[in-house]
Amino acid sequence: LQAAGDKRIQSTAAAFSNQYDLASYLYNYLNHMKSDPKSTIEAGKAILGIEFGSTRIKAVLIDPENKPIAQGSHTWENQLVDGLWTYSVDAVWYGLQDCYANLRTNVKNLYDTEIESLAAIGVSAMMHGYMAFNKKEEILVPFRTWRNSITGKAAAELTNLFDFNIPERWSIAHLYQAILNGEEHISKIKYLTTLAGYVHWKLTGEFVLGIGEASGMFPIDSASKDYNKGMIEKFDKLISNKNLPYTISDLLPKVLVAGENAGTLSEEGAKLLDTTGKLSAGIPLCPPEGDAGTGMTATNSITKRTGNVSAGTSVFAMVVLEKPLSKAYPEIDIVTTPVGDDVAMVHVNNCTSDLNAWVNIFREYSAELGIEISTEKLYGTLYRKALEGDADCGGLLSYGYFSGENITGLEEGRQLFVRTPDSKFNLANMMRTHLYSALGTLKLGMDILLDKENVKLDRMFGHGGLFKTKDVGQKFMAAAINTPVSLMETAGEGGAWGIALLASYMLTKAENETLTDFLNNKVFSQSESYTLEPTDEDVKGFNEFAVRYKNGLPIEKAAVEYLKY
Repeated sequence: LQAAGDKRIQSTAAAFSNQYDLASYLYNYLNHMKSDPKSTIEAGKAILGIEFGSTRIKAVLIDPENKPIAQGSHTWENQLVDGLWTYSVDAVWYGLQDCYANLRTNVKNLYDTEIESLAAIGVSAMMHGYMAFNKKEEILVPFRTWRNSITGKAAAELTNLFDFNIPERWSIAHLYQAILNGEEHISKIKYLTTLAGYVHWKLTGEFVLGIGEASGMFPIDSASKDYNKGMIEKFDKLISNKNLPYTISDLLPKVLVAGENAGTLSEEGAKLLDTTGKLSAGIPLCPPEGDAGTGMTATNSITKRTGNVSAGTSVFAMVVLEKPLSKAYPEIDIVTTPVGDDVAMVHVNNCTSDLNAWVNIFREYSAELGIEISTEKLYGTLYRKALEGDADCGGLLSYGYFSGENITGLEEGRQLFVRTPDSKFNLANMMRTHLYSALGTLKLGMDILLDKENVKLDRMFGHGGLFKTKDVGQKFMAAAINTPVSLMETAGEGGAWGIALLASYMLTKAENETLTDFLNNKVFSQSESYTLEPTDEDVKGFNEFAVRYKNGLPIEKAAVEYLKY
């Protein structure tokens, strides 16, 4: 290969620490050279990753070289039912089946073949929330998603009890709030899990979670790679007078780390996934993970002093820590990587939803004028216009709060756009304001890590819808956190690709091969990234906007109080 001038192999060889790993890579590479996606699929060597996002369920099929070869998707939306954000169980299964059917159709159109078997499968979903089941495995109350900010009392009490921040969206906060409320279903709970854990459970019969996803249910001890034993004991003592027929350990899924086998696709699971009956059972699955863990994997941000930020309907930043923080902060969650290392997480419920609503106003206006415009051109035009705006947005202010925010102390949200008579109100400043606002609450949390705790970042990778228009979201994110932000050429594949990589790692890892080694040597050795440095002008302007954003929070709180729905 070297003699033939294959630069991919020449540059890759140096990245391997031993001959065994290099030989393994070359073996897979040669297999790929003499095959093609069609033969990979027909041989059952493709790997499937599925992720349930907040607005889209996505499936990605990858080959043995970890490259995407086909995709499928299904669009869905959460519903506000009885004051709670939820997705119905029927919507979960219809969405999964439609997503997989779309993947099958795309495979048929691309390669004129059918998916009948797979090498491995991984399931991921948005983290946190509350799915409680009885002994018959029936859901007891509608799925309460991460978006619900209804557990303030429980989260505060548990934070004090554990001396560890328990956010309102965590599963343990939802359970304890239900107990405090005296809800009728609490005595009937047999199983407590997340959306990813639920789907995996029904596909395999295994009641397990990947450690990163589990860390959003209950605090994890990164040394033991399991739930924190001391906090388990404290919680059981806390609820001991409630006459409940369980301890918290009875309810929680078993914790697994990346690389472990998490069961196989059952006959029932195969029929749930593929309603045509063509997909065979017996396919191994990796531990189910949350969108945080898959985002870290998809951006190769699982080692210390690395981070990534995912910006879409919600926005969260993950920073892998070198050492514990000096104290607990209500704005900062501590979760883990898929291998169990501590991660500081700044999670914000609201990011692009209100921004998208404003863009759609221009879509409606264009339609009224009889002008057809593609989504790509519409967003690209408006986002790029924001680059022409003043660095501080010309005195404008907006809040895109569709729902409450823990960081700013709001149980509900209202969408606001505010300006003074002397504000510089034009299209560029308006769009820049909405883009800044999408990152405003995130900045408040990141300032704690970078300024108060002096956390060091060697690199920060961005992914998600906010970054689709070149330079814009990336430039403003760099200004918000005063840190260079990089985009990978593969980051657009998202969490479905990330969970497919975790499934690939489980399937192919060499002896003593870490997830970091796997990602560096077998996935990202040839990947290119595009980095933007923050400019002094943008950082200064965003800081001025952030002061306005923080000072204006009483306006948002008043809107919640006086503007009811």
